[in-house]
Formats: sequence, C-alpha cells, structure tokens
Amino acid sequence: MSATHAASGVTTTPATNPSIADLVARAHIAAATVGQVCVIGIDGPAGSGKTTLADRLGTALPDAGVVHLDDLVPGWDGLAEAAGKLVTQILQPLSAGRDGRYESHDWTAGAAGPWRDVPAQRFVVVEGVSCGTRAAARHLGLLLFVEAPLALRYERGIARDGETFRPHWERWAAQEVQLFARERTRERADVIIDGSLPVPD
Repeated sequence: MSATHAASGVTTTPATNPSIADLVARAHIAAATVGQVCVIGIDGPAGSGKTTLADRLGTALPDAGVVHLDDLVPGWDGLAEAAGKLVTQILQPLSAGRDGRYESHDWTAGAAGPWRDVPAQRFVVVEGVSCGTRAAARHLGLLLFVEAPLALRYERGIARDGETFRPHWERWAAQEVQLFARERTRERADVIIDGSLPVPD
C-alpha cells in the first residue's frame, strides 16, 4: 500500500520482503508476456543486496543466466556510460532472441577488459545500478528495486570491496542519486525490496 506524505505530496511505496519463491513466480508470469528471453533487472544503490539476490534468483530459475553490471562500468565515474552499454550490447540483442556480448572493464588495470558473451537463455537476471533506466526497462520483463539504510550499505561496500572503495563512495553515491532522481527508477519498479532483511526461500 502506498503512503502520501502531507508535507511533500509525494506518494511512496513501502519496501517488501518477498521470498525467492514469490519472485520466481512473478518471473514466470512476466515470461509469459515477453519474447524468447525474459530479462529481470535488479536495480538499487550500492550495498543494498542486489548481487546476493541476483545470484539466488538465478539459481532458483530454470535455464537462467546472471549478469553483474559492475563488469561493464568503465571506472568509478562511468555509471552513465554503463547504462548505454547495457542496452546496446546486452538488452537489445536479448530482446531479439540473440546472444548479448559486452566489453568488460578490468578494475585492477583501469582499462577495458575482454569481451564476454551473454547467452539468450529463457531467463537472464541483470543486476546493478542503472539496469532500471527507462531505456533499459523497455527490454525488461520484471524490474526489482532493492534498498537498505545508508550506514548498512556503506558497511557492506567496504566489506566487499575493501579500502579501495572508501575514497570513491561519495563520487559513486552522487551518480546514483542523480540517476535515480532523473529516471525515477524506484517509482517504476514492479517490486521494491528491503535489502536490510534476509530474503526467505
């Protein structure tokens, strides 16, 4: 149920705690309305729990592949560029029933990495910031948005990426804020998930 804040007049939808089984069921419903490949996007800010959810969902779905958008982002300031690469190199081909193929980024070398294939499986789960932009969403069968409190996300980010992430956090977060405000990703999501809670089976 949505709630309207009197001061701002903005209607917000509370986050939920769906199970993997619930999300699998929704994915199958979405698959019945799209073509050969049903792409499920999992968007949300850094550290919210997207990667863990994507891996679990990819395992639970039959004939599914998982793409981590971090592999496409060309550096700490490349969020906008990654969104374009996602659409042209992965989502457009998959929507046509063809394999996708993207140029990865080598974060250690700070340079372009090898090209990687994305097979046109029945389900493809794409997770990462910007996979829910309007340009990308037209190719998605289902869009999930995962969120969590800032302190928890920061803690997870440092635990995952180490101290190399600390000086870049604010730069990255600023790009996220701008992108989500411009694209209204949360408002357009099919399911909003509370990433601070464990996702039950």
